[in-house]
Amino acid sequence: MTKKILLLAALVLMATPIVKANNDGEGLTPTADEPTDTPKGSWTTSSTPALKIGEFIYHNWSATGNSQIDITGTFFGNYKYTHPKFVWDNVADLAYGFAWQDLDNSAEDSVGGRFETRRKSNDKIDLTSALSWKAYKDWGASFTANFKSQFGKGYTYEGIGYNAIATEVSSFMAPAYLTTALSFELKKENWSVSLSFLTGKTTFVYNDSLIANGHTYGVIQEDNFNAADPSTFTHAYFALGSYVKGMYLKKDILPNLDLYARAELFYDYKKPKNMGWSDINGWDGVNDPASTKYVLAEEETWADLQNKNWLGKRAFETDLDFELKLDYRFSKHISANFALNLKWDTDFSGMGNWGHWQIYQMAGVQVFFNWKTPKE
Repeated sequence: MTKKILLLAALVLMATPIVKANNDGEGLTPTADEPTDTPKGSWTTSSTPALKIGEFIYHNWSATGNSQIDITGTFFGNYKYTHPKFVWDNVADLAYGFAWQDLDNSAEDSVGGRFETRRKSNDKIDLTSALSWKAYKDWGASFTANFKSQFGKGYTYEGIGYNAIATEVSSFMAPAYLTTALSFELKKENWSVSLSFLTGKTTFVYNDSLIANGHTYGVIQEDNFNAADPSTFTHAYFALGSYVKGMYLKKDILPNLDLYARAELFYDYKKPKNMGWSDINGWDGVNDPASTKYVLAEEETWADLQNKNWLGKRAFETDLDFELKLDYRFSKHISANFALNLKWDTDFSGMGNWGHWQIYQMAGVQVFFNWKTPKE
């Protein structure tokens, strides 16, 4: 066997100069001075890391207030390859931040002094890769893959200050979402709309303690589910459905003001509709108290599909993700920004009275750095 490999390597080495000589003599390969009909593409890239720092100090202040320091790092990168026949667009949107708060530093309660309470203020992983082909005028087809998750653990809190009780409700890959879609796309200069009737959305929850406590984010557990036995857990759920995405991005809608807006809708064909979430304590007196599976809230028949309320029921089951960003540039390295993110997800049971709604809003001033990466 070794002899055969050595003989093959020798033949390759011997053939290399012969091939080169033939190419040079017969012109089989175009040289740098010869024209070629092969179309070429070009890269356009930009990377913008930013650091936001906010600080409030109250000491012996009659109006009172909670002292805090907030530090958030963000990164937005766009890497686009433009070819005469297709466009490959990649976007990375990342954020992570903490706030140190002085909620209760009285002598009997405080053990850390100033800013002894640290809580997460922002956490985001959003990666998108899209390959688009132009078909007719502004219409085309695209294949898109999107991944969403978070970097660190997420908690809810009961109580104030250092003595607050933290309960874990999320972590990296718990949940995480991978969406792949083959879409029809209408693309204009500043906006685009994608429509897909064949979209796969996989939800991941790789955290056994969250699953045991009922935080499955729509990952349906199998019939043999046992909250005390991680070997029975299901960690991923694949959904097949329809997907609509609209996006608007415009620089300088007013002098130095940029606007970015995105809306995504997803409807799952597979998951049973009109479903309720069974509490681990067996609230209905029928289901197994250890079960955290979906259970039917009401029977659905063909007559229900002809009911005028059918569309409303289906709309209720449709996931919504809306994001709005405004950035005003004071100078090369300082800007004011506003961000709003609204989500409706029936697989998220919610905390407090907000239920399925998730709301994130931020406003502030940040220092950012432009990496000199644009290449064409």
